[in-house]
Amino acid sequence: MNFLFPTFLFGLFAIAIPLIIHLFNFRKHKIIHFTNVQFLKDIKFESEKKSKLKELLILLMRILAIVCLVFAFSQPFIPSTQKIALGKKTISVYIDNSFSMENISSKGTLLESAKESAISIAKAYHINDRFQILTNDFLGKHQRLLNRDEFIEQVNEVKISSANRDINDVIKRQLDFLQNTNSKNKQQFFLSDFQKNTSRILKENCDTSSSMFLIPIVSEEVSNVFIDSAWFESPVQKFGTTQTLNVSINNASKKNLEAGTLKLLINQKQVSLTSFNINAQGKQTVKVSFNIKERGINYGILKIDDYPVSFDDAFYFSFNSNNVISTLVINGDDEETAKNFSSLFQNDSMFVFHENKEDNIDYNLFSKKNLIVLNGLKTISSGLIVEINKFVTSGGTVVLFPNLKADLNNYTSAFKSMQLPEIELVDTTRVDAQIVKSDQVFFQGVFEKLNEKMDMPKVKNHFRYKKNKFNTGESVIILQNGESLLSSLNIGKGRIYLFSISSEESSSNFLKHALFVPTLIRIGALSLKPASIYYKTSTSEAIDVSLDSNDKKQPLHILQTKSDFDMIPEQRIINSKITLFTQNQVSEAGHYSVNQVDKVVLGLGFNYDRKESDMRFFTEDELKVWSDSLGLKNLTLLKSEESSITQSLKETNNGNKLWKLFLILTLLFLLGEILIIRFFR
Repeated sequence: MNFLFPTFLFGLFAIAIPLIIHLFNFRKHKIIHFTNVQFLKDIKFESEKKSKLKELLILLMRILAIVCLVFAFSQPFIPSTQKIALGKKTISVYIDNSFSMENISSKGTLLESAKESAISIAKAYHINDRFQILTNDFLGKHQRLLNRDEFIEQVNEVKISSANRDINDVIKRQLDFLQNTNSKNKQQFFLSDFQKNTSRILKENCDTSSSMFLIPIVSEEVSNVFIDSAWFESPVQKFGTTQTLNVSINNASKKNLEAGTLKLLINQKQVSLTSFNINAQGKQTVKVSFNIKERGINYGILKIDDYPVSFDDAFYFSFNSNNVISTLVINGDDEETAKNFSSLFQNDSMFVFHENKEDNIDYNLFSKKNLIVLNGLKTISSGLIVEINKFVTSGGTVVLFPNLKADLNNYTSAFKSMQLPEIELVDTTRVDAQIVKSDQVFFQGVFEKLNEKMDMPKVKNHFRYKKNKFNTGESVIILQNGESLLSSLNIGKGRIYLFSISSEESSSNFLKHALFVPTLIRIGALSLKPASIYYKTSTSEAIDVSLDSNDKKQPLHILQTKSDFDMIPEQRIINSKITLFTQNQVSEAGHYSVNQVDKVVLGLGFNYDRKESDMRFFTEDELKVWSDSLGLKNLTLLKSEESSITQSLKETNNGNKLWKLFLILTLLFLLGEILIIRFFR
């Protein structure tokens, strides 16, 4: 037992007063003579014995009353198990205001419950103590100390935010602030629903000189259905075509969802309504088909209806229906084969076509192309090898039709430099081709069903390649003898499609065959690196932008389509391409655009991070086990009820106060004295 005001214990010297009164009885006695006192001896002996007992009881009551009164003024208390420094306290209170705090509790939303608990915390402290409030927004105005009234005022201003923080980031933020206050009595509070994906405390981040309190805010029922992601099946979204959009929907509740509805709006017009069913804690990919009816930039919204967590019920995306595949064909001497490529690419509006002769190559075109076709070159020069390697490693796609009459030594050296399998020999065996059935990704959407009896290209002669243990590649079309006719090899960020046949008719009838057109178109479509149709808010996203004009001096702006939001992002020019970095400046979900002066260059869709959609939380029992496993003596788990918080904090900070008990005992001992005097005869 300790005393808050131990100097009052000097009052125990007052015990001497009743002792002096008891020891020195100043009353004078009268002597009365009797003729015969023998009869009174027994009565006198008994009266003296009872009188002494009465006086001793009265003395004891008075001493105990004085002791209890002195103790009451000294304010005794039983100290808490935690070592709390005495004096002025600095308290940092973190209120989780992420989207998951929209869940419902008995007092309303979890955020409202957290705010009430924060106010209860403030009421448990002295008026001279100082407070800091902290939310997921990490606002600058929260980096200062507040008195109790200012703290309560700022607590009432806290609102739901799109920002989410890992609890270790919060701990570090609090400690950085508290260490600058030079306070000896530091306390940290965490008011949160403690989602499992953000609430793993790392022991090394904790300061043992600071008292930490976890206060879980528990919802009555956890329920959330949300759109997780979306993607197109085709890499190219072309005007006038039918597109299929895959939408991943999650059910994070404990109940099955039946007859849910998914709406798709394109340019603010509803174009599709799809129903779906999802089991509890399940996930489903819903396919939505629609026709692209507008050229250029299109803005889309996917919507579902869900309550109470609704931030993830809308999903924003955008796409461009005017995307084209910029193609360069570098031809050898055979003009007939060159016509096959020119007629293919010039007659399809999806391609922008250029061609060069092998002795007159414009290398400046490479950085502007998606696809380069090397058609029957007799030699591959060292300069071309360097530029092709640069083009492929930066993400470009190359199609290579070798020339069977070329210099094999040159080809062997060039292939080695380009990380391609080396040429072994020319095989003149006649053989038919066939599609690799396991590779359905390449020809996805080209054939409804692969038929073993379908007519396939005839091959008269072809290169046989040595197996490259460093880059084996994947076979797309093979020959019946098991060798590859068309291989796909990943190199850097790009890809090379290597044919083992020449484009000449003397080698095969592939360029005249019906398979030629879909194969080249598919290669062209895959050469487009699909631009992301959506991005995340409150992160630093990298956005690639292609400009038609050569004027890159004018800065690019990111604007929100339905507000006055306007920002100039960080811009870097890498390999003649512009990359924008948002640096956490986009915080609201919706549609945006990249503008240069008054021209819209690119459409953007931003969505809130779905990390907050994960409705898995630590229960109070799990938190208790988990906090015990950390072995931190300065870590305490409190319940969120107002009376419980206030009482627990008072006991923690001041111990279990006993002054009321000793005051009651004082009154009881005084009452005992009165009763002894009155009734003890």
